[in-house]
Amino acid sequence: MRILSIETSCDETAISILEVKGGKDSPVFSILGDETYSQIAIHTEYGGVFPNLAKREHAKNLPTILEKVLKEAHLWSQGTTSVDTETFNTTLSREPEMAKDLLEKISHITPPQIDAIAVTTGPGLEPTLWIGIMFARALSLTWNIPITPVNHMEGHLLSVLIDNSTKENNTIDFSKLHFPIVGLLVSGGHTELVVITRIGEYKKIGQTLDDAVGEAFDKVARVLDLPYPGGPKISNLAQQGKENPLVTLPRPMLRSDDYNFSFSGLKTAVLYLSKKLQEQNLWDKQIQADIARDFEHASCEVLLKKTQKAVEEFGAQAVIVAGGVAANTHIREEFEKHISVPLFVPKQTLTGDNSVMIGIAGYFQIQNGAPQYLYGSEHNPDEIKANGNWSVDEK
Repeated sequence: MRILSIETSCDETAISILEVKGGKDSPVFSILGDETYSQIAIHTEYGGVFPNLAKREHAKNLPTILEKVLKEAHLWSQGTTSVDTETFNTTLSREPEMAKDLLEKISHITPPQIDAIAVTTGPGLEPTLWIGIMFARALSLTWNIPITPVNHMEGHLLSVLIDNSTKENNTIDFSKLHFPIVGLLVSGGHTELVVITRIGEYKKIGQTLDDAVGEAFDKVARVLDLPYPGGPKISNLAQQGKENPLVTLPRPMLRSDDYNFSFSGLKTAVLYLSKKLQEQNLWDKQIQADIARDFEHASCEVLLKKTQKAVEEFGAQAVIVAGGVAANTHIREEFEKHISVPLFVPKQTLTGDNSVMIGIAGYFQIQNGAPQYLYGSEHNPDEIKANGNWSVDEK
């Protein structure tokens, strides 16, 4: 099976083509093509993602990325595709420039041998999600290929199943994957603990009550005068930090009886401490590094303790840590050191938003019997909607 996958949930524009062999219980994923365009440089001046600007960039980039991915996968060949121009333009009526660019590219090639289209439909920024959905609809209409909607957070959980350092046979050994599994999702928008009873069956047992951990990293970075995105900058600065009696930050909800998180108070504590140290003329590069270190340690300690507690209560046979914050070196090292069951963490290149993980999740959705949307069939692609708050445990 060949799956073309599309990811536009935030500020990464990504398209991949995966080939899957081996069936549901022992699939082998090969990456035939994979391209991601980052918008970080564009959003840096805003100190975060500006949704309408991200939407515009997705619309501009998607047709170009599609061409590159198809060529990389050797699925781009000169020919002719019969296109119902009126219906095509109606499908992309809200994005006429994208429609024009896409039509110009695909009307002069032979329809590629692709079996399914997987597209992120939530959670995320709804304006950017809609761009990906409309793009998927246009491809489905033109090539007569069914669409599978994918939950972005399920994609993160399943990103551990593939190693994209090589192009072929880069799948983990499924015999090592025993359930139940506790999944920790840590990103700019989410901090969640999930119990996985099998691929496709998730139960959310805890979540952040305010800021996500990645959001807290970005906000603390601003307090420390570090540029966006803050996560990598905090991590780099923390390596220069030392244990300092003047820098003692709280570990919020560390001993609460539930699995919820709260990082807003930790962020505020950094703000107040920074102001205090500045007033005392103790503010310098070293004290900033010490704050970054303790903030990183505090965040990690809470994440680790809650995960360990869930492992014990639910008898987990493994732990998955996924999402953009899973790229943090200190967090990875601490989990590797202290988690008592097998630990699965995505390769660094798959921790952030990417379309490879959406293709993997789409494959399992199809194998588990999820609806596929195709014009002229029982499920019409026009029924696919963006859901910015779609929870991973909702069908």
